[in-house]
Amino acid sequence: MRRKSFDTLISSAALVLAAVLLSASGLLLWAHTFVSDNVRTQLSSEKIFFPAKGSEALNDPAIKPYLSKYAGQQLVNGEQAKAYADHFIAVHLKGISGGKTYSELSAQSIASPNDTVLAGKVATVFKGETLRGLLLNAYAFGTMATVAFVAFWIALGSGLLLLVLAAMGMVHARRTGTEVALHVPGWHPESQPVV
Repeated sequence: MRRKSFDTLISSAALVLAAVLLSASGLLLWAHTFVSDNVRTQLSSEKIFFPAKGSEALNDPAIKPYLSKYAGQQLVNGEQAKAYADHFIAVHLKGISGGKTYSELSAQSIASPNDTVLAGKVATVFKGETLRGLLLNAYAFGTMATVAFVAFWIALGSGLLLLVLAAMGMVHARRTGTEVALHVPGWHPESQPVV
């Protein structure tokens, strides 16, 4: 095979791959922006605020180390949603339920249908677990947005690098004479037809 043909073939393949990666980077940036905006919009509309700095609600050792940095802020992103769900709602639900899950409390309530206090706990824990689950979904989508943003930079960088390498390959192909054969160690050109 001629060196010029080989350089042109490899450079063309690199150009196609660069186009795919650059297109993917655009889609990944769109995905990041779309998901981030939706998470922010949905969480902002709920108007959930962290307890204010110095608040009694932040004094619990199971809460303070995780929520102090967000004190007084509105909950608007996935990281905040996870912190609020795991270190505020979950702590309060554990206190209400005595460490039992909704399923365990519900089974007890079914066994004791006249226990209105237990029925109230079941309803409260159900609502709390539902809110907690919704916030953790926001965290999951926020994480997907972050992954899409990292993937955007990787695809963009890889696409631009391949674009530069393809251009260098095309320049090299133009400078290479048509009579130059590709040298591959252990391959003997006289035994192979030149393409």
